[in-house]
Amino acid sequence: MEPGTIDNLSILYQSSDFIVVNKHWDIRIDSKMWYETLTLQSQLKHRFPELADPDTYYGFRFCHQLDFSTSGALCVALNKAAAGRAYKCFKDRLVTKAYLALVRGHVSQSRMTIRYAIGKNTTEGMTHMMCIDGTEGCENPKPCQSELIVLEHGSYSGDPVTKVLLQPLTGRTHQLRVHCSAIGHPVVGDFTYSHKKDSSPYRMMLHAYYLRIPTGKELIEVCAPDPFVTTMDSNWVPHHVVHRLDETIQELK
Repeated sequence: MEPGTIDNLSILYQSSDFIVVNKHWDIRIDSKMWYETLTLQSQLKHRFPELADPDTYYGFRFCHQLDFSTSGALCVALNKAAAGRAYKCFKDRLVTKAYLALVRGHVSQSRMTIRYAIGKNTTEGMTHMMCIDGTEGCENPKPCQSELIVLEHGSYSGDPVTKVLLQPLTGRTHQLRVHCSAIGHPVVGDFTYSHKKDSSPYRMMLHAYYLRIPTGKELIEVCAPDPFVTTMDSNWVPHHVVHRLDETIQELK
């Protein structure tokens, strides 16, 4: 996936009520800063000027969030009623989300459940970060659960890495990044949660791969193409398969 430009937005699903896009990495969903002209909001307005809703601040209703550095499937509601139906699915925990990531090191267990409670980091200079319960400055930690399934062991630029499928069963800010870091396998390219060490890759290797929202009126179910394949990024070299991606997604369903 090439870097985002104003006119290369990839659409994964479209109906009269919803659009699901494949968000580029390093693009904000929206911005109040005048100098940030390239956002998902501006891409949508450029592509679908007729669908922008003047009753909303951003022109489009984003059903959920993806971090600035995370790519992948993001659902946009095209009217208030559709946004309400999607919101109810998220509130009632009917939504299934699964992410692909490359993480540092070789994860030894083929499957694991990560259950660290996550709170806001109040330490000076780190207030943009989250942290796990028990670390210094961790405020108001809440229970969190993520499932990790190992797909492949391999290497990235010669260093050992593991390709994993991650499923957040709760929805805390930066949850998957914090959980991966907490088990000693931070996401490749995650500058923030690698103690500002991991800055050489061109992007953070976290991608919202699978999204399922059963809105009642329609079932939204999409996969955003896997960017972590050697044909897309020759630095990533898989050595052996532990679980197959397609079979693992079938299990989730």
